[in-house]
Amino acid sequence: MQTLYIANKNYSSWSLRPWVLMQELGIPFEERLVPFVSADQVSPFFDFSPTGKVPCLVEANATVWDSLAITEYLGEHHSGVWPMASDARHWARSASAEMHSGFGTLRRICTMNCGVRVQLPAITNELRIDLERIDQLWLEGLGQFGGPFLTGSAFTAVDAFFCPVAFRIQTYGLVLSPTAMNYAKTLLELPAMKRWYGEALEEIWRDEAHEIDMRQTGTLLQDLRRPVA
Repeated sequence: MQTLYIANKNYSSWSLRPWVLMQELGIPFEERLVPFVSADQVSPFFDFSPTGKVPCLVEANATVWDSLAITEYLGEHHSGVWPMASDARHWARSASAEMHSGFGTLRRICTMNCGVRVQLPAITNELRIDLERIDQLWLEGLGQFGGPFLTGSAFTAVDAFFCPVAFRIQTYGLVLSPTAMNYAKTLLELPAMKRWYGEALEEIWRDEAHEIDMRQTGTLLQDLRRPVA
């Protein structure tokens, strides 16, 4: 049995990607959630991850770290991770890699925090550029391959890579084109996404670094998480 190590579901966008992919495709795994610790503590992630980061996939003969590497590893052993058609597969890999390495402003300003609703003071030009590129990518995939997912009728890795964006849209009230907003809604309504979100709301851990990032970004409108005793 494969073990997928992840961090807090409320915060960990990187953990979400392989988790939701494996859930939606029915790839069996054991989940191990290890919460974030404060910056002055030694990361517990080093106990299982060479980089001290999550996600990390571990099984008898392999330790695979980094969400993109985990996805490629899964693709070697399971069908459906990437689209079958070569044109869709090449597009999916390119879009996934772009998400993996890009959109730094979106990550910095709109850190993932599933259980809250935040009003941004403004959409900066740099953030607008990131949002416009995401909108362009989504419209391209949906238009070229027919939807409702980015490369056609089936959920694949490229959709998993954009699942954290759907949560960011929900948290920060971000607005894209109607077609792109409908795609974000499709992601949020996936059974695995609903499960992740529900379990994120029940977490009683709070990571101060993530909370500071959120408070510095904008005005907290609503906290839907289970209260900390």
